[in-house]
Amino acid sequence: MATTTRATTDEAQPEKNGHGRHYKVLGTRPIRHDGNDKVTGRAIYTNDVKLAGMVAGHVLRSPHAHARIRSIDASAALRLPGVLAVVTAADLPDLKDKVANLGEGAVNLAHLGANCLAHGKALYKGHAVAAVAALSQHLAEEAAQLIRVEYEPLPSVTWVLDAMQPDAPLLHQDLHTNRMGTTDPKPSNIGQYLRFELGDVARGFAEADLLIEREFKTASVHQGYIEPHACVALWNSDGQLKIWTSTQGSFTCRQQTAELLQVPVSRVTVTPCEIGGGFGGKIPVYLEPLAALLSRKCGRPVKLTMNRADCFEGTGPTPGSFVRVKLGVKKNGRLTAGQAWLAYDAGAYPGGMIGPGCMCVFSCYDLPHALVEGYDVCVNKPKTAAYRAPGATQAAFACESVIDELAEQLGMCPIEFRLLNAAKEGTRRADGPVYPRVGFVETLEAARASDHWKTPLVGPNRGRGIASGFWFNIGLKSSVSASVNPDGTVALLEGSTDIGGSRASIAMQLAETLGIAAEEVLPRVVDTDSVGYTDVTGGSRVTFATGLAAYKVGLDLREQLCARAAALWECEPDQVEFVAGTFRGPGESISFKELAAKLPHLGDPVVGRASVSPEGSTNTFGTQIADVEVDPETGKVTILRYTVIQDAGCAVHPSYVEGQMQGGAVQGIGWALNEEYVFDDADRMTNASYLDYRIPTALDLPMIDTIIVEVPNPDHPYGVRGVGETPIVPPPATLANAIYRATGVRMRELPMSPPRLWAALSNKPA
Repeated sequence: MATTTRATTDEAQPEKNGHGRHYKVLGTRPIRHDGNDKVTGRAIYTNDVKLAGMVAGHVLRSPHAHARIRSIDASAALRLPGVLAVVTAADLPDLKDKVANLGEGAVNLAHLGANCLAHGKALYKGHAVAAVAALSQHLAEEAAQLIRVEYEPLPSVTWVLDAMQPDAPLLHQDLHTNRMGTTDPKPSNIGQYLRFELGDVARGFAEADLLIEREFKTASVHQGYIEPHACVALWNSDGQLKIWTSTQGSFTCRQQTAELLQVPVSRVTVTPCEIGGGFGGKIPVYLEPLAALLSRKCGRPVKLTMNRADCFEGTGPTPGSFVRVKLGVKKNGRLTAGQAWLAYDAGAYPGGMIGPGCMCVFSCYDLPHALVEGYDVCVNKPKTAAYRAPGATQAAFACESVIDELAEQLGMCPIEFRLLNAAKEGTRRADGPVYPRVGFVETLEAARASDHWKTPLVGPNRGRGIASGFWFNIGLKSSVSASVNPDGTVALLEGSTDIGGSRASIAMQLAETLGIAAEEVLPRVVDTDSVGYTDVTGGSRVTFATGLAAYKVGLDLREQLCARAAALWECEPDQVEFVAGTFRGPGESISFKELAAKLPHLGDPVVGRASVSPEGSTNTFGTQIADVEVDPETGKVTILRYTVIQDAGCAVHPSYVEGQMQGGAVQGIGWALNEEYVFDDADRMTNASYLDYRIPTALDLPMIDTIIVEVPNPDHPYGVRGVGETPIVPPPATLANAIYRATGVRMRELPMSPPRLWAALSNKPA
C-alpha cells in the first residue's frame, strides 16, 4: 500500500481542500459506483456482447514492413463453406483529405481509412489488408489464410533520423513538408516542420556563463492496455449502423466511422462498453469500419477482436524520437536561454505528436529566450497514437536531464535550481501562452519537504534522482443530463467513457452541488443517441470538463427544485433559497429527499441538462523522486523508493487521484527501463507479446508514495485540473538522474535496459 500526503495551498486550514472550503462530498472516498459490477464480473466489455445471428471476423495483416500490393484474390476464401464476406480497401469509399479533430490530436481521414485497410501499399508489418466474416472464429482465420495477396517488397525505414535523409525510402509520393504554411516542392517523409521562438536565443546564450548541449533518443513504446481492441457492428436492413466497442470516445468513434463509410452521423449509433485501459490508444478506429462493412455485406452482426500481436503491430504506439537540447545559465543559477530540436516519428502516416512535444519541452521553466524546432516524420511503423501526455515524456527526458546536469555543474541542489527557474503565474511559454495560476512551485516545495527527500540514501551503487513534468490538460465539449427520482436519488447520464474513475468524480461534483451523498447520484455512461455530444476521455479532461457540466446541471436542478418548493409553499421562487441540501422559504424548510418525494404532485418531472465547451488548458505540473540501486555486473536497475508529487487542483476522489499518479508513474518507469519496439533486419517487430515486450510487474516496483498538491484551477468552480497525463512525464528523466548518481554515467537513450546500461558502464572512462 502506498502512503499519501495531501498538501493544500492554505497552510492555515490544512484540513480544507480545493479552494480552501469545507466540502461535504469532494475529497472523500466513497465506494465507486461501478465497483460491484467490476468485482463480480458483471460489467459488460465488448467481448461479452452477444447478438442474435452474430458471426466472427478476422483481419489479414501484411507480413512486410513496406510493400506494394499488386493484387488481392479472395476467391478461394469465399469458396470455403461458412465464409460469408471478405472486404478490402476497394470496399471503402474514395476518401478525400479532410482533417478531423479527435480530442488528443487531429487526423486526416484519407490516411485514417488507409490505416484501417491498406490502399495500394502496406506501410508496416501488421497493416490490415483484408477482413473476413465467417460462421466461427476458426473458419474466419482459416479463410484469411486463403486470401492470395501479391506483394512487391520495398525498402523500409523505422528510425526517424534515417527517414529524414534525402535518399531514404519514400512512404508517400504525395507527402510534401509543410513549413509553417509553405510547402516543399519535393516529396519527402517529413510531413511538418514547426518553429516556436521567444525573445532572442542567440543573445540569451551570449549572456550565459555555462552552456550544455546534449542529444537524446527514445524508442517506440505501446500503451499496454490489458483489454485488446474489440467491436461488434450491426448494419441493419433499415440502414442504421449500431456499434458496440471499446473506445475512449463514442462520439469520436461515431464521427470517424461515419466519415470513413461516408454515411450521415445520424445513421450511426455507438455504445461504449466498459474499457480495459486505453491511455490514448483507443481514440483512433481500427476495427469498427471493417466490422461495419462485413456486417453490411453478410447481413449479420459481426464481432472483430484483436489478439496481443495485433495490438502491438496494428495499433498506434508512441513516436520514437531524437531530441537535442541546449540550455544556458548564469553563475547565479538563472537560466538565460534554451534551444531544442525535436524529430518525432509519426509512424506510417503524417500527423504525430511533434506539436505537443515542442510545446512541452521548456514548459516547466521561465526562459527569457527560447527557440524550438520540430519535425513530424513518417516511418514504416504503425501510425502513432496518443499515450498519456503524448509527446511530453520524450521532451522532458531531454530537458530534465540537462537541467540536472546544469544544477550539478553549478553545485546547486536540483530542487533549489528548479525553484529558481520555475514557471509560475505570468510566465510565457515558448509557444505563446501565458500561465494563469499554476502549481509547479508548490510541487517542488512539497518534494523538498517530503520525508523521501529528507531521508539520506546510503549504500554502494545507489543514487537519487528528481525531475519534473507538465501537461496542458484540455477542456473540449461535454454534455450530461439528470433527472430527480421520487426516492431522492438523481439519475445522471453522461457520454464520457469511464477509464479511471470518472463516473465517481463526475457524480461527486453533482452530489456536492446538490448537497446530497455521492451514492445518491446514479451515473450511467450511455450511447451516442442518449446524451449530447461529448469529446473523448483523454487529455485529463473528463473530471474537469464533464465535471463542470455536472456542476451546471446541478445548478439547473436546484433552480427547478426551488420553483417546486415555491409551488408547495405558495410563494415566489425567489423567496426560496438552497443551503447545503435544504430548501428554505418563508417560515418553511424541506430537505432535498423530502422535496423529491413530493415532486410527482408538484408538476412536470424535474429533468436537467447541461453542455459545456471550456477552452484553454488547466495546466498540471508534477515532480517525482526516485532512489535506485544499479547492479554493475548486469546493468539491472532496482527501484528502492519512488514518490510522485502532483498538483491536482482539487482531489475530488483522492483514491482515484493516487491511482492515476501511481499508474502514470509506473507506465513511465516501464518506458524508462525496459519497454521498446524491437525490429529485425527487415523492419519487422520481433517482440509483439508480453513474453518479449517487457512491461513492469508488481515484482519490479516498490510502493509508490504520492503527495497530492492542491492549487485550485481558477477556471473551475471546485478548482479541478485533471491528473491522468502528467505522472507519465517525469519518470525517464527521474530515473536517468538517479542512475547517474548511482554510477556516474549519464544515460541519454531509452530504454535504459540492462544491456544498454551495462554497455555504458563498460565504456565508462576509468
